[in-house]
Amino acid sequence: MLDPARKDSAASEAHRTPWRLLALLIAMAGVSSLSLNILVPAIPGLATKFAADPASVQLAVSLYLMGLATAQLVFGPLSDRFGRRPVVLAGLALATIASTAAIFAVSIANLVSARIAQSLGASSGQTIGRAIIRDLYDREHAASMIGLVTSVVVLMPMVAPLIGGILDTLFGWEAIFVFAAVVSFTIFAWAALALPETRKLSPASGQRHFRADLAALAASPRFFGYALCAGLGSAPFFTFLGAAPHVVVTLLGRTSAEYGLWFFLPSIGFMAGNFAVSRLTARFGIDALIWWGIALTIIGCLLNVLVYVALPGWEMAMIFLPQIVIGFGNGLLLPTSVAGAVSIRPQVAGTASGTTGFIQMAIGAAAAQLGGHVIAHASDATPMLLLMLMFAIATAIAVWTLVRR
Repeated sequence: MLDPARKDSAASEAHRTPWRLLALLIAMAGVSSLSLNILVPAIPGLATKFAADPASVQLAVSLYLMGLATAQLVFGPLSDRFGRRPVVLAGLALATIASTAAIFAVSIANLVSARIAQSLGASSGQTIGRAIIRDLYDREHAASMIGLVTSVVVLMPMVAPLIGGILDTLFGWEAIFVFAAVVSFTIFAWAALALPETRKLSPASGQRHFRADLAALAASPRFFGYALCAGLGSAPFFTFLGAAPHVVVTLLGRTSAEYGLWFFLPSIGFMAGNFAVSRLTARFGIDALIWWGIALTIIGCLLNVLVYVALPGWEMAMIFLPQIVIGFGNGLLLPTSVAGAVSIRPQVAGTASGTTGFIQMAIGAAAAQLGGHVIAHASDATPMLLLMLMFAIATAIAVWTLVRR
């Protein structure tokens, strides 16, 4: 029988452990976004270093995104079949090896190849981290935890270019990959020591049950409704990402630095929305917060159109300020829709997480490309803003049609 002091110590340890695991999941999820954006400031210098055209160097970013999307379809099912821990460790080890290989690249082809391998490994933490959360919590609490993780991880894309720029300026582009390798290895070692296996593997008839669960997930309209909510709900942001630089720099004649400063506004809204999910999900449920997120996204997009048309001469403020509302709506609907998708069939949460991530990134990439296309020959920002509104309405239609079934 434990004495009171040891009981208190055990209770305290039980209270602390989830937060230690949460910190590890945040670090695992942050590897992919950190590795993506940290190289961006060095791209002009890489073109000179390797005597390559800018389009070839840009592949180090665009193919990274493709690898990130594709890998989610692989690592998710693997984690359902063989467990979360071994797949995460393999992914982080691959990210470490690929980052190290990039340091010694002698051509742009070598560098791009290393970046593709890096993206494959780095994606494991984000994809499987969501599945681990679903293994440990019911769907309402899973949404809270995903929202909390995302609200922290969203800082990575903002901080990474600053880190990359400093390293490139002071030590050269190789230092960026030294930093990435050290970070990946540190998180790998942390996971090897502290990450438990959360997937409950069934020793009897596991293969048969696994295939049945996959079939049930693929046949679920609700799963695709939640996944489309994550993809279409994020599309207004990706549309803005693809079109806003042209609007600000080309049409309004502002500097890229001004664009960068104004761009913090939607990020603030998105972080606030994710944090709100972490506080409100247990009280209201994920479906209610999804609809609140959709409503705020539609309201923000509609407001964006109206104030831009009604207040000429205030274009920068009228384009960016409503993005706070849109970002907040995205912050509400994204973690809740992901939690809904991975809760349809918890036994294959890894597959659900990977498929949802792939759908989100595929729609996001198409939205960014379409946003750049519609604004290329426009005289003002109206086509971009209308396209954002169309994606927001499409999100409501997808959820109403599929999730309510």
